[in-house]
Amino acid sequence: MKTLILLLGLTTMACAQFNRFTTPYPQPTQYYNPNYYGRPFYAILRQTQDSSPDGSYSYSYDTENGISVAETGQPKNIGPNQIEAVRGQFSYTAPDGTPILVTYTADENGFLANGAHLPTPPPIPVAIQRALAHNAAHPEEEEPYRRY
Repeated sequence: MKTLILLLGLTTMACAQFNRFTTPYPQPTQYYNPNYYGRPFYAILRQTQDSSPDGSYSYSYDTENGISVAETGQPKNIGPNQIEAVRGQFSYTAPDGTPILVTYTADENGFLANGAHLPTPPPIPVAIQRALAHNAAHPEEEEPYRRY
């Protein structure tokens, strides 16, 4: 009986080895498709980046299709909090051929972008300006909280 089990085990191992070399393996799936979006790739012509131990940094790059980006940032302490004060710009050519240049800052006042192509808000009507000036000149007195 032991011999039969040993013979059956050796036969199974031999068949497994034989099938290993004769069974074709499926081709591995390519998980990364470099042309996923169907757009061409553009080379980076120039790239610089620098970071300091104090938290400040700067980087810039230019690509062969005309995109140019530059940004600098440094930490800024405001009271107990620390924020990153950032200044930068980027430029490219729009599909209609218009050159686009955007400069921006991001600090304790939020993100502020400037560019000739960005829309501007309409002017504040005169009546609302007068109402705002009146409210600033006559602040309401704060009433103490009512306790019931």
